[in-house]
Amino acid sequence: MSKKIVVLISGSGTNLQALIDAQQRDELGGRIALVVSNRTSALGLTRATTAGIPTYTQTLRAFRDQGKTREDYDLELATRVSEYTPDLVVLAGWMHILSPAFINRFKGRIINLHPALPGELEGAHAIDRAYDEFKRGVRSRTGVMVHYVIPEVDKGEPIVTQEVPCQEGDSLEDLEARIHAVEHQLLPRAVRLVLEPSSN
Repeated sequence: MSKKIVVLISGSGTNLQALIDAQQRDELGGRIALVVSNRTSALGLTRATTAGIPTYTQTLRAFRDQGKTREDYDLELATRVSEYTPDLVVLAGWMHILSPAFINRFKGRIINLHPALPGELEGAHAIDRAYDEFKRGVRSRTGVMVHYVIPEVDKGEPIVTQEVPCQEGDSLEDLEARIHAVEHQLLPRAVRLVLEPSSN
């Protein structure tokens, strides 16, 4: 029986598309059962629908408007995700820091894609910060990692990592493009490694 994956996104969904493409090539180690977004306008929702994958949107603003907390949001999100009994939850450009209320529900089964190497540039805007350090002459490379999610942001155990060089004459867009190309290869590989450890 195919292992089930739930993917959480916030934006255009290019990494989601990489997962969908890998699934269609039978190289993912499971099937995407649900795509969740915290933004109603996320293009990734269209990518999922085009691929015939169910979607669910839950915005934090709607919860805040009802006087509810981030933890309430995470608890409701965990309940909805658990209905799909996922073997793995993948954060693929998910721009919402999850609280232990969610993480503990799927402990050891959540992975995150982060555009930096372990111990470097944790948190938001990692590519922008890497580029700024490169321009100041204090960084010659950055990277990408996929790691297990723990309550401490971007500090979970790495599954796969890959360095990405900063090259003379790079614009921010050049560096972003190089990082995204690595992300699109690394994330499907990490998913398969977790779901099919023998595939390593």
